[in-house]
Amino acid sequence: MQHFDIAVIGSGSGNSIINERFSHLDVALIEDNPVFGGTCLNRGCIPTKMFVVAAESAMAPRQAARLGVDLDFKGADWPAIRDRVFGRIDPISAAGREWRRNGPGVTLFEGHASFVDAHTLLVGDVQISADQIVIATGSRPRPLSIEVPEELRSRFYTSDDVMRIAELPRRLIVLGGGFVACEFAQIFAGLGSQVTQINRSEVLLRGEDHEVSEAFKEEQAKLVNLILNQKISASETGPDGEVLVITTDRNGVEYEYLADAVLVATGRVRNSDSLNLAAAGVEVGPGGQIRVDKHQRTSQPNIWALGDVSSNYLLKHVANAEARTVAANLLAGDGELVATDHRYVPHAVFTDPQIASVGATEQQLREWGTPYVVACQRYADVAYGWALEDEGHFVKLLADPRTWHLLGAHIIGPQAATLIQPMIQAMSLGNTVQELARGQYWIHPALPEVLENALLGLLKEAAPKELEN
Repeated sequence: MQHFDIAVIGSGSGNSIINERFSHLDVALIEDNPVFGGTCLNRGCIPTKMFVVAAESAMAPRQAARLGVDLDFKGADWPAIRDRVFGRIDPISAAGREWRRNGPGVTLFEGHASFVDAHTLLVGDVQISADQIVIATGSRPRPLSIEVPEELRSRFYTSDDVMRIAELPRRLIVLGGGFVACEFAQIFAGLGSQVTQINRSEVLLRGEDHEVSEAFKEEQAKLVNLILNQKISASETGPDGEVLVITTDRNGVEYEYLADAVLVATGRVRNSDSLNLAAAGVEVGPGGQIRVDKHQRTSQPNIWALGDVSSNYLLKHVANAEARTVAANLLAGDGELVATDHRYVPHAVFTDPQIASVGATEQQLREWGTPYVVACQRYADVAYGWALEDEGHFVKLLADPRTWHLLGAHIIGPQAATLIQPMIQAMSLGNTVQELARGQYWIHPALPEVLENALLGLLKEAAPKELEN
């Protein structure tokens, strides 16, 4: 049996652990997916945002008309867009695989890994052992809960394969109301598909602040045929060979929708179920989430986990941060272990309008009984918002009136994913609202003035004595 100092299962963020600092160690890297490099590179963050940019260009005439500019959208060349995206991504993935196959210090195993015991893995029909094992197997799209007729299965897609389809569907049904569903609904609608988005509840992006979620729902309904409070109950072949999706509402009433393709985007499942974790004594919580401590260590002291398979946050930047923690701790020996800082984890949704958030929502603060003050600032009330002729977009900030530290920041509108960064920095570094608002220059008439005015709005809630403190 071949023995290694470290074995890493997964070639996404887990692969980033292995660098020159590990050159003195024997490392095994295990990947069973046909593509190398993980979800973000091949089927997630990076390709989807490349499609988002194309869709934004296609939707530009709608915005230009409001500014007195006449543009025409004459159509989207789907194969050209698709090939541009994967013409860049696929060579990177292939080169990463070749580097690990032939590069120094790492032995690449291509096959499925499962535990035999806490130090032994079965990869295909080969057993290997390792002193330390890292689980970084990520997550996968949640499968549809109904049976699909054999002749229709090729018309049902997930985020794993929908970006590689041969042609743009004329009619697309998107199932789900999370960020994956909302982003893809807009991508395909922007490029010219007739999109129907069906969500089982009345809320889109349920993790967002309620005001942001409600504002986004209104915007989404302008771009797609938005159907709420219905869930898919069956699928059949339509009269012309298309997909007939049958849904049911809360009262049991059935509805029918026709489409050329269906995207199932109803959530993700952690890739822990086929690892035989029980054999290794690794504890698993609800939903297959591997339990880890602040050091990313599992219930077995020599086994570590990171990313979607163990994290509360299914986000690439969190997986990368956890990978840095694991890397440091693998090299720590008997030294002090480091911990991952999960205090202020931001996220963004790359729709139109963009959404970005960090910290607590207002509904969470109410539920927790946490004192707070709130301020909302419209884009339309700052100079660059005038230039955009902006309608309906805003920044919402929440602060603790006892310390004047930010508790949460929520943005819906242009460039939200970029605008949020100063608020993340302020929360991470402990800056007060006063320091943020008046301790620096804000460029006029740049869009960040919407943040400045929101911060000043919070200060209006403060008494003079509080400001002095």
